[in-house]
Amino acid sequence: MATSSTRPVINESGLSIQPLYTADDLAASGGLAMLGAPGEYPFTRGIHPLMYRKQPFTMRQYTGFANAADTNQRFKFLIANGQTGLNVAFDLATQCGIDSDDPQAEGEVGRVGMAVDTLRDFEIAFDGIDLDKITVSLTINGAAAILIAMYLAMAEKRGFDLKTLRGTAQNDILKEFIGRGTWVYPVQPSIRLVGDTIEYCAEHAPKYSPVSVCGYHIRESGATPTQEMAWAFCIARAYADEVIKRGVPVDEFAGRLSYNFNIFGNLFEQVAKFRAGRGLWAQIMKEQYGAKAPGSMWLRMIAGGGGGGLTLEQPENNIVRGAYYALIAALSGAQTMALCCYDEAYTIPSEYAQRISLRTMQLLVEEMGLAETVDPLGGSFYVETLTNRMRDEMRRIIERTDAAGGIVKLVTEGVIQSQVSAQAYRMQRAIESGAFPKVGVNRYRSDGADGERPVEMHPYKVDDARKQIASLERVRAERDAGAVAIALARVEAAARSGANTMPAIVQAVKAYASVGEITQRLVGVFGRYREPIRFDETFLKEAA
Repeated sequence: MATSSTRPVINESGLSIQPLYTADDLAASGGLAMLGAPGEYPFTRGIHPLMYRKQPFTMRQYTGFANAADTNQRFKFLIANGQTGLNVAFDLATQCGIDSDDPQAEGEVGRVGMAVDTLRDFEIAFDGIDLDKITVSLTINGAAAILIAMYLAMAEKRGFDLKTLRGTAQNDILKEFIGRGTWVYPVQPSIRLVGDTIEYCAEHAPKYSPVSVCGYHIRESGATPTQEMAWAFCIARAYADEVIKRGVPVDEFAGRLSYNFNIFGNLFEQVAKFRAGRGLWAQIMKEQYGAKAPGSMWLRMIAGGGGGGLTLEQPENNIVRGAYYALIAALSGAQTMALCCYDEAYTIPSEYAQRISLRTMQLLVEEMGLAETVDPLGGSFYVETLTNRMRDEMRRIIERTDAAGGIVKLVTEGVIQSQVSAQAYRMQRAIESGAFPKVGVNRYRSDGADGERPVEMHPYKVDDARKQIASLERVRAERDAGAVAIALARVEAAARSGANTMPAIVQAVKAYASVGEITQRLVGVFGRYREPIRFDETFLKEAA
């Protein structure tokens, strides 16, 4: 359905869109004061002078299922098809710090990602993969400190130099409280553990990125594009504050902070969002934190595939959506790109679907000319005006958040969660009513036999879970039980004393202590998080 020329258009960030933009509109929004040149402060046009002309974006499809051996085979399939980075999915039990043989894990082992219990699983998963050539992202949060320790221990055992090892861990626990729920410990101890990983990596693995602040999941949970960016910056500041108070200078760690953002929605709004965010983050780091190194001011980001934009209806349309999402990421200057596959609205992606998404990204570089010039939309009256307006809106959201007590306080009290949930409800109602157009869902539906085509489902195999549990039992039988006991005691002692827990956790994983065993020791000190339940008052009034 075409948009009426007389009807006002409001984008998801709440900004009105005019039918035509001129130089006067750009001047009224602030002009080109924040534009700069690529590779120069404030980095609106990109963090590198030549961007993709020098090196195309990393292609990092999200994958992981069943056990380490099966996942290793999928990793090698993707690499053989031209993928340039790995993005590891973990099963729900691993994400929550639960071993595969724990009764709570029943039915979840390997279901939505790779099951990991001990260092042995990492050794199998990355067997035969050159970690100097393929960087690895670990999409893990509540148990991130343990999984980072496992990755570093595995790499070191295989002879890789930790001083030059590159990679990323999501490790953004504050957004878990807002958007996903794979938390373990209360808010403050969780932030402390994030600080431990940043501090430890700054000394031992200085090129490794121990935190990828994940606006992606905040957006998927109901945040607007500007809220996604603004709250992600608030979260990153909270982690930076935690590390700085330990005496670590900002330029020793800020350059390894990275971001994971979402890209579903209006093309121009998404491109403007990232261009605005780069300049704003550079300003924050320079003016608020006194960063001197250009790398400390960079908004280094992976642009995720926008799973919230995919539909169950007419799933082949998701191939087209993915192509547009990839285009947005490239036009936005993302360092790394990951696309949700067309079948991810249903299941763990098949090899067939992952290859289509990988080829989509390769087409942009090899055939579509997206690597030929930097910031090709720069200078557009519309894009530059929208960039300025969205940057201003992000600033207002940050200011309101700070005025209300800061992101940590608002997350602890459940305020942000409540607002995001209410917005998600409103969006779902808008989709159901047709007020928010969704092709194949509330527009151009096909209710006949050709409307839906079968999607290959990834089966859950109980035998795979049994094999994983048997593998864990073998590790426990073969390891040095005394060394494990000593290592776990040191983990608990470090947690109680206020010391950085990472050295003790690294020792524990090297002794083949399990994810669940280490988590239980930390829970004994920190306790478990209990979610506050509250409702957005505005939402309640509207519902009434």
